[in-house]
Amino acid sequence: MTSFKVRSFVLILLAFVLGCSEFIIVGVLDDISTELHVGVSTVGYLVTIFALVYAVSTPFVTSAVGQHTLYRFMLFLMGIFIIGNVLSAVAFTYPVLVVSRIITAIVSGPLISIALTFANYIAPISKKAWLISWVFSGFSIASVFGVPLGTWIATAAGWRMSFAAIVVVSVLTMVLIAFSLPRDLRQRRRTQAAGQGQSADGVMALFKDRRIQIGMLMPMVSIAGVYVVYTYLRPLLSRNLGFTTNVVTILLFIFGVMSLISNQLSGRLADNDGLLKMPKIFGAELVLMLLMPLALTNRVTGLIALMLMGVVMYLINSPIQMHFLGVAERDYPQAIVMASSLNSIFANFGIALGSATGGLIVDHLSMRITGFGGAVYILAALLLVIWLNRVNKQAAEAV
Repeated sequence: MTSFKVRSFVLILLAFVLGCSEFIIVGVLDDISTELHVGVSTVGYLVTIFALVYAVSTPFVTSAVGQHTLYRFMLFLMGIFIIGNVLSAVAFTYPVLVVSRIITAIVSGPLISIALTFANYIAPISKKAWLISWVFSGFSIASVFGVPLGTWIATAAGWRMSFAAIVVVSVLTMVLIAFSLPRDLRQRRRTQAAGQGQSADGVMALFKDRRIQIGMLMPMVSIAGVYVVYTYLRPLLSRNLGFTTNVVTILLFIFGVMSLISNQLSGRLADNDGLLKMPKIFGAELVLMLLMPLALTNRVTGLIALMLMGVVMYLINSPIQMHFLGVAERDYPQAIVMASSLNSIFANFGIALGSATGGLIVDHLSMRITGFGGAVYILAALLLVIWLNRVNKQAAEAV
């Protein structure tokens, strides 16, 4: 019997591979732009396309699981994922690269959803939260190590080899999945028609709740504000601040560490009334974004501003996730699975929105002033969290 540690490693490795595939464009954006003879903002739209397809397709593809075993469905999706990355590696035109990213995005969301289901199934009660948190951390590890490594590979051997490396690790991961994960796990059947109706009603009621409606917008506008700038992180470091390619690789790694710190701080916020502290945090982030264009006129201040952006970019994650789960557990227990997916889905809508906004600013104005575009979204996040805290207070008083 495969050990819990081995299965845990496989699920974390899967999350790492998915994260590398999603984030790699940021690290090789300049290289793709040069080789395929398209504008850097056009390549940046690949981030928008991936995130939008990820967010829209995930609920539909996940629902197709039905009563198939999760083991077989995961292997099927992994096969498509590998094909998508192979196509990215051999794409010699921009439209083909777009198609490859769409294919990869369609299966990435369902893969992480199934991975989390496996994590909940294989872990003993005392280890469930630990394993689920580590599966999520696979994405942060990808940001810390995967993107800088992909950038280094692209510098040494070309951006196509970065995708080839993802393919190799994906194949290894697929083999480990085939030999380690349980083969009989399925979604639970609902045995009563009434139960089905209550579930559907619960989902609809969830989306009608004002606390959920406001909450869904928060990860979207928060991450959008960061991605206006983050999508162009590498060209900002190389073209605007003038760092060499080798130094940029190191700086991308440091930025990844900052984002990992952001995730850890987010968890601590969630344990200490995080949503009540977010107005001050968003206020500070708003000032940072407004000062970003001025900071980017100097190498030192520009670097400090960008790294600070890395520290604040994920602070909303755990507090808003706890908010969604708390509302669902108290009032809509039939919809708790849907509630748990809201942060991821709307964060990806935010990535699409932010990267698209950044592309428009780069196309028509200047890459250096993308911070102004980010400030608009952060201001919206600030107003939303103030509103949400008031609604939460009213709901608590009404109980």
